[in-house]
Amino acid sequence: MITRPLDIASHLQPPPRSFDALFYINGGVLALFLMFFGSRFVLAPGVDLQLPEVPGAVRGAALTTAYVSVLRSGQIFTEEGLVTMAQLQAWLKTRAQQNKTPSLLIRADRDVPMHAVTDIAAAAYAAGFVHVQEAAQDPTAAKTARP
Repeated sequence: MITRPLDIASHLQPPPRSFDALFYINGGVLALFLMFFGSRFVLAPGVDLQLPEVPGAVRGAALTTAYVSVLRSGQIFTEEGLVTMAQLQAWLKTRAQQNKTPSLLIRADRDVPMHAVTDIAAAAYAAGFVHVQEAAQDPTAAKTARP
């Protein structure tokens, strides 16, 4: 860098000898920001779903190859993170092509409108899924399993 014509070098501040408190505060705020907002999976592992209760819900369960979580706010989560309905349809097509007999599990909160669940199930069948299941709890098993 040429500094001679404008004499910029004389106006520069010397580098600090040690880190001051502001450096550590900035580093801590940055670490907190990245910890809470740095991943698409911030909400997915801790999604608290209150599943609906259906008698005998465990009896018809089958092995699934993919899952979708739907929150009461309308957010849809896949294994890749938060998606829109258009992105979900493309994701379902790619997942259906990966397996011989694809099966989808829809984990929907108790307060999610039924039309949202049926829209996802219809998109899954249109994408080529053979089985679509909805997650539910058996009320008798849920009462006996709790301490």
